[in-house]
Amino acid sequence: MDQDFIYQVLEIVSEIPVGKVASYKQIATLAGREKNARLVGKILSHSSLYGKYPCHRVVNSVGRLVPDWYEQKELLVNEGITFQKNGNVNMKKHQWKML
Repeated sequence: MDQDFIYQVLEIVSEIPVGKVASYKQIATLAGREKNARLVGKILSHSSLYGKYPCHRVVNSVGRLVPDWYEQKELLVNEGITFQKNGNVNMKKHQWKML
């Protein structure tokens, strides 16, 4: 895997503010590789090898959480993130708008 891309993804994730979320595609696009959203997910699944990053703030494009990562919702709720009735993050309210 491209180490430069890994660190670029982790740098972008580290900038997501408390109370906001970003999608995998959004991060891939910000890194200049919009077709690599799945690779962003793979990178984040191994992020602990590189340090501590707020990966819980990354969801899919409709706000769905990571399957089987039960702590993710609690971490987001503690930051003030609200959810829709279907269990997805309210993306209209909480999606990070990077300038």
